[in-house]
Amino acid sequence: MKTVIERHNKSKEEHHQVMNPTSEVKFWQREAAGLRQQLQNLQENHRQLMGEELSGLSVKDLQNLENQLEMSLRGVRVKKDQLLTDKIEDLSRKGNLIHQEYMELYKKVNLIHRENMDLHKKVYGNTSGANRTSLLPNAFSIEDDLNVPVHLQLSQPQQDDHASSEKATKLGLQLP
Repeated sequence: MKTVIERHNKSKEEHHQVMNPTSEVKFWQREAAGLRQQLQNLQENHRQLMGEELSGLSVKDLQNLENQLEMSLRGVRVKKDQLLTDKIEDLSRKGNLIHQEYMELYKKVNLIHRENMDLHKKVYGNTSGANRTSLLPNAFSIEDDLNVPVHLQLSQPQQDDHASSEKATKLGLQLP
């Protein structure tokens, strides 16, 4: 369409004085006929690419059509592979960030566990190495032995007095 407009402007500039309304109408009729033919060719090409109206094609035409389809399919596959590769890289990056966040939280939980164990020893005294389990707020179960990894368990919150629950949360342990 852009080329048609450019041709029209160029033709109009060159023949501005000579062109009369009749010749201009003929020019636009030729342009419209050319555009109609282009549209028909594009529609026929589209139907052939969709596998329709192939009966009038020769073997060579069919081979050319097949090659064109294979090239198009190859382009689609390359684009799909690129999109999948980009998505995999993005998910991998997000997975690494989540893993780093997990490791930081794991370290924080272990630090809080040690602090809770120190507080527990201060409150109850040393239990001569007995391996007891303390129940902390939000139902986190933590072993007394500092060399054992921390195992977190989720459970439903208990219906408690709001003030004592808030105080226990701040202390990080639940006193009897």
